Amino acid sequence: MDTMDVWFDSGSSWNAVTKQSPEMTFPADVYLEGSDQHRGWFQSSLLTSVATEGQAPYKKVLTHGFVLDQNGLKMSKSVGNVVDPLKLVNGGNNQKTEPAYGADVLRLWVSSVDYSGDVLVGPEIIKTVSDSYRKIRNTLRYIVSNVNDYDPRTGMSFDELPVLDKYMLRRLATIAEDMEAAYETSSFVRLYQGLMRFATVDLSNFYLDIAKDRLYISGTDDYRRRSCQKVLYHLLEILTRSIAPILPHTAEDLWRNVPWKTSSSVFEAGWIQPEPSWSHEDPETDAAMELFRRVRTDVNKCLDAARNAKRIGSGLAAKVSLSVADDAVIEALQKFNPSSGEGNTVDELCYYLLVSEVNLSKDMAVADGAEFSLVGEESGVHVGVDVASGNKCDRCWVYSEQVGKSENHPLLCDRCEEVMTNIGVTSQPVPELAQ
Repeated sequence: MDTMDVWFDSGSSWNAVTKQSPEMTFPADVYLEGSDQHRGWFQSSLLTSVATEGQAPYKKVLTHGFVLDQNGLKMSKSVGNVVDPLKLVNGGNNQKTEPAYGADVLRLWVSSVDYSGDVLVGPEIIKTVSDSYRKIRNTLRYIVSNVNDYDPRTGMSFDELPVLDKYMLRRLATIAEDMEAAYETSSFVRLYQGLMRFATVDLSNFYLDIAKDRLYISGTDDYRRRSCQKVLYHLLEILTRSIAPILPHTAEDLWRNVPWKTSSSVFEAGWIQPEPSWSHEDPETDAAMELFRRVRTDVNKCLDAARNAKRIGSGLAAKVSLSVADDAVIEALQKFNPSSGEGNTVDELCYYLLVSEVNLSKDMAVADGAEFSLVGEESGVHVGVDVASGNKCDRCWVYSEQVGKSENHPLLCDRCEEVMTNIGVTSQPVPELAQ
């Protein structure tokens, strides 16, 4: 009696499935299985297909390792270390000790590990991934909450945007390109790392931090607010689409809550399409922005020293001095530090650094003589921090010599007085103190 290889059935599945189904193509785009199938299904499929069709039954093979517990041990019912994915999604009997993380957190975990080798999973690992998920979700939630009155049909062109916004759209185009490449090559861990770095470093710690003043303090239709909303609109459109394959429930939730008309599902909206103008190289501006980000890191360290000494609370209570001898560096910084009010109130160091005043100098003694000072490890710029002069504006919290000079709005700076006047609040008397 002849014996047939037990792998023949599965090894000929390409003929029973892809060759017999009009809606499918032969060869298949990808065969996905564990690494133990190199000598099993992958090989038997290859042999049977080459023998009869003269070609492989797949365009590529994707293999993965095995799932181990969070201590790196093989899961076993007898040992009691089996991780039930349904329990991670829906939670256990005691929701305090076994919370429900939802399907998207489990999917994000899959994208966060290098599946080419064995991967670990367990309660502590999923909890860490859940924290990353909240960072992504909260970032996108912040964005969608600040575009409620934005109409993308009336947005300004790319050329009309401030330098900061152009820079951020170029960063968005880069991350979109990187994420698409990661999907195409099934490099999900690269996608996850890039997404987390962009959400944390570029958005939460930089752009969205700076954006708060523009979104909350500016008048409704001010240039600085609407230009920021244009960037938020594109961030939302592209990031929601790009996370949809790994976080479908979150993406759908966001898509249904955007204030402009969209398709009924994010999966019907098409793929991410950055505008060609965003990708135009501007090395001089990009270099200046990278310099500002390094300076900002150093300034924040000096502000922390002043904060720890109880000399300031918010950074807006500070005046920052920057001293640098390098002509090229100080020239780049001077472009963003107008002294006579001719700036666009976006691309200015005080708004980038979230302080009330910035003083630039080539004299090292200016920064070094401040109450708090340091030599920047990131930028090499000498940084000094003093308590800001003037009074605190009740509305924007900026310290300014202009606060108290207006009869109609004695508690506001000149910037906030203009905004309040434009919305019809012509006067704001000082409240009487309780006797």
